[in-house]
Amino acid sequence: MSQNGQPSASAPYNGLSSRSFVALLVTQFLGAINDNMFRWLVVPIAKVKFEEEGLDANLALSIGLFCFTLPYLLFVPYAGYFADKFSKRTVIVGCKVAEVVIMLVGIAAISIGNTFGLFAVVAMMGAQSALYGPARFGSIPELLRTEDLSTGNGWMGLVTVVSSALGFVGGLLLFGATKPYGTDHLWISTVVLLGVAAVGLMASLMIRRVPAADASKPFPHNPVLDTGRNLKLLWNNKSLLRATLGIAFFWFLASLANINIDPYGTQDLRLPQEEIWPLLVVLVGGVGFGSVLAGIWSGGKVELGIVPLGAVGIVLSSFLLYRAGSAADFPAGDVAQRAMIESCVWLFFLGISAGLFNIPLEAFLQHRSSSENRGTILAAANFVTFAGMLLVSMLFPVMQGQLNMSASQVFLASGIGTIPVLIYIFTLLPGATIRFMFWLLTRTVYRVRLNGQHNVPETGGALIVANHVSWVDGLLILTSSSRLIRFLVYADYTTNPGLNWLTRTMKAIPIKGDGGPKAMVRALQVAKEAVENGELVCIFAEGQITRTGQLQPFQRGLMRIVAGTDAPIIPVYLDELWGSIFSYSGGKLFWKWPRHWPYLVSIHFGKPIQKPDNVSQVRQAVQQLGVQAMEQRKGRQMVLPRQFLRNCRKGMFRLKISDSTGQECTGGQTILRSLVLKRLLDREVLAADENMVGVLIPPSVGATLVNAALSISRRVPVNLNYTVSSEIMNSCIRQCGIKHVLTSRKVMEKLDLDLDAEVVYLDDLKDKVTTTDKLISAAQAYLLPAAILERILGLTKIKSDDLLTVIFTSGSTGDPKGVMLTQHNISTNVEAVDQVFRFTNKDTILGILPFFHSFGFTGNLWLTLTRSMAVTYHVSPLDARVIGKLAQKYKATVLISTPTFLRTYIKRCTPENFATIDLVICGAEKMPLDVAQAFEDKFGARPIEGYGTTELSPVVAANIPSHRSAMTNHAGVKEGTVGHPVPGVAAKIVDPETGEDLGIDTPGMLLISGPNVMQGYLNRPEQTAEVIRDGWYVTGDIAKIDSDGFIQITDRLSRFSKIAGEMVPHLQIENALRDFLSQTDTEEDDMQVKAVVTAVPDERKGERLVVVHLPLSQSADEICQQLKAAGLPNLFIPSADSFIEVQEIPVLGTGKLDLKGLKQVAIDHFAPSATS
Repeated sequence: MSQNGQPSASAPYNGLSSRSFVALLVTQFLGAINDNMFRWLVVPIAKVKFEEEGLDANLALSIGLFCFTLPYLLFVPYAGYFADKFSKRTVIVGCKVAEVVIMLVGIAAISIGNTFGLFAVVAMMGAQSALYGPARFGSIPELLRTEDLSTGNGWMGLVTVVSSALGFVGGLLLFGATKPYGTDHLWISTVVLLGVAAVGLMASLMIRRVPAADASKPFPHNPVLDTGRNLKLLWNNKSLLRATLGIAFFWFLASLANINIDPYGTQDLRLPQEEIWPLLVVLVGGVGFGSVLAGIWSGGKVELGIVPLGAVGIVLSSFLLYRAGSAADFPAGDVAQRAMIESCVWLFFLGISAGLFNIPLEAFLQHRSSSENRGTILAAANFVTFAGMLLVSMLFPVMQGQLNMSASQVFLASGIGTIPVLIYIFTLLPGATIRFMFWLLTRTVYRVRLNGQHNVPETGGALIVANHVSWVDGLLILTSSSRLIRFLVYADYTTNPGLNWLTRTMKAIPIKGDGGPKAMVRALQVAKEAVENGELVCIFAEGQITRTGQLQPFQRGLMRIVAGTDAPIIPVYLDELWGSIFSYSGGKLFWKWPRHWPYLVSIHFGKPIQKPDNVSQVRQAVQQLGVQAMEQRKGRQMVLPRQFLRNCRKGMFRLKISDSTGQECTGGQTILRSLVLKRLLDREVLAADENMVGVLIPPSVGATLVNAALSISRRVPVNLNYTVSSEIMNSCIRQCGIKHVLTSRKVMEKLDLDLDAEVVYLDDLKDKVTTTDKLISAAQAYLLPAAILERILGLTKIKSDDLLTVIFTSGSTGDPKGVMLTQHNISTNVEAVDQVFRFTNKDTILGILPFFHSFGFTGNLWLTLTRSMAVTYHVSPLDARVIGKLAQKYKATVLISTPTFLRTYIKRCTPENFATIDLVICGAEKMPLDVAQAFEDKFGARPIEGYGTTELSPVVAANIPSHRSAMTNHAGVKEGTVGHPVPGVAAKIVDPETGEDLGIDTPGMLLISGPNVMQGYLNRPEQTAEVIRDGWYVTGDIAKIDSDGFIQITDRLSRFSKIAGEMVPHLQIENALRDFLSQTDTEEDDMQVKAVVTAVPDERKGERLVVVHLPLSQSADEICQQLKAAGLPNLFIPSADSFIEVQEIPVLGTGKLDLKGLKQVAIDHFAPSATS
């Protein structure tokens, strides 16, 4: 047990569905049934006898309540003693044994016909319940976790009121079967009452034993003194006292309503005695419903903000009951029936309101009372509660007799009496009340999932640091905790007449945006004092709402708040809010349709950070929570083939894909042709169990349809690299177990390949398309609902972790490896790219990257198939003039390329060709600033740099130009960097040798974590383990992250040479070479890469730097002198005899440098002398 009496998180049997808690519910259910069944069997018998003796029949109600309630007051000290002295399970079992005995005595009293004896048995039942109550009530927090308390109390409340209603009905039925004195067919009452008591006893034996709270507690020999001591203990804790008074008020009203139902039905509504039972049933049913609802609304915490709402409901329902019952001057018929229906409705809402009022108070009392004296506290609370109930038994005859109040007027008095209670509660709990009203408001629009709530301390100060995605972030965080959270907000909100009272009530901390540094320091000091005083403070450290969904730089002021304190920082990540109407998704706020209703939102609370070193550490923690959030989304994510069908359905008649051969398809035609091709492949080519299928087609409409057809056929397309040799391609085929390679005769005529798989020419399949294929596919594409089509195709069986494709690495540093990318990998990457670049149906992508390139597969294929933009393809990125004309024809707006290809377009395309291009995304190699400037000068769009690898699906980070992000205070582009990580992706820098995390602006190994990290290398578990460590992918790139969160790639680890013990970066040497070689460039060749650096082994120094270059006008000696003049260390300068002239720099088909081929050129050249 923990100090506060709660079982530890790992303790067994502490869930809502545990055997012990279920047994406790069953025990309570049967016990409450018996209590009420016996009571409502006895009361009508007593009423008959009172009427025979000329007494007021309603007096029997008050006497019954008095006899049942009085023992609660007399046995308070003993109830607390037993609940603390012994295991609460022992007390419960003992009380159930006593119940069996009491039922036997009760049956005897009925058979004798002694009215006094009947009420004596009712008093005995009250004594048994008084001893049972604290043990039952106090065992709940010992069987359940804190986060289950409200829900557990809700279920307990539901069980209690439902069983009370059943007992009420059962008692009247027993009376009807044995009336008028209960002696006719007495065996029925005997079997029922004893049977229920016996089953309840057996259920109590299933409750697990819990330790005694205070085994040394002395017996209360002086009950009056002990009761006073118990009440004093309660009095000294004002918060528990207030909760107790609230509970007592609830039971006061409940008892009043309980006994008032009888005259309300028989006198005001003029119903026979046998027909009043629906009134009490709907009342207690409402209480049960309200109790469960309070537990659900509490959301795993003790939520006192519900209490005022319950009080409001009590007031309104009481007034409406008075209105329904006071229309008693009706003869009968429709008016009487309407009054009965209205009364049932308002009694039900009265019950709901009462449940909402009571359950949070009970949970609060249990949670805040310490385990050592919980039994004593609960016994004292019971004394106060049942004193109120006893007061009802004396007050009710006065109200009906001396005051001559009707039952309707009693309900009215109840409502009027609740008004001052409501005012007091709201005055006492304004923050909790407003917070809960916001909770209701936000939960109407959003369905919120909370993760890691336990990381927010229940007491003490803490600083909550969250990302900022929308205008409702503050409300969502505010309503996620039962504690008041103070927010730092701009002073404009606090001075706004409409918001001033609200911000003061919620104790917001204003920041004057135009107040200068002093105003900022003052606000941070106020926040610090609040944290030191034990309050929760929240800050959105980005300083503004994100315009891209990316995590923006954190302001350093948050460090001032916790400096010099022991308060932790709680990182928080708000997920799935991007796209809601209150985010800047689509570049606009509010004016968009909600995607769902309610909108699903997740809030993730991270582990507390004690004394962080810097703000970057906090930002890293928030970013890592984003990774966890994406992982938790996986189970409810729609896979890409389903997204493809639904997206193309939306653009059924809008151009979707086209290519340079003139082929065009609308969204509907894309689905239709994919379905036809799927039928052909399944029938004519592929075996049912054939999983991986080779595709050897350059980017085109045909390549898109083949990939789509294979995906909706639940197969894995493997796009093969047609720029490699047959030997390498056959290695890929063998690794995947590919039996068929889909291609065209035109493609194979251009490639000299001998493949170890059956080549299938798609041209030959055209003649095998039947009219049936066309008709069925057309009906599926255009007529069948998407949900039904998905089930027919079996797409609902695809899981997020299922393989989507295998893409082989470029082989720039070694043999190609098969990278396994899942549905989740590509889907989340598509979502992230779409989110940051704000693509619309007005965009057209110029698809020049092949599908065996990871960005080509993700960006040019699946991004376009699952989003609203169009795409136009060309087979080769090197055909600059054809590409230029294609872009001009289809008004392309987006170009995904590499700097190598941009150099060609700058030379050969006209400004008119790229006139509509406004977004140019480059990767695969570092973006030279001269290339970016030249492209912008000619075409008006400045290329931005991104970063990714095949193993990362591929996009990791990107710069976001302002026209795509609507940035305000934060820059989306920082040249020389690859931008911020895309949403859901985290990056960190570690020491390559030790793996230790490095700080900002410190170069080291770049590690990436996120949903984009590959499943692994195909059939290479050892190599997978080498690069994926604890969920982090080791990129092999040397990088640094600056204070604004931008990533700068400085080099690849494989592009360093270790010379004389020092690490020498090739990229730094290449940059220096480019700077002075460009000074002598002609306009024709100024965009070419003319020199690159590699290395060969050297026995003396370890490695020898080698420059591989095109023909140059400068000699090697001149170049070495230039490098020295540029300030490079001597170790970084190659020797004059380490230059190799070539006619062409080795480049891969993707546009990246062929580092492996480059190194081989150097080794072949220096092999005889490399060791000399």
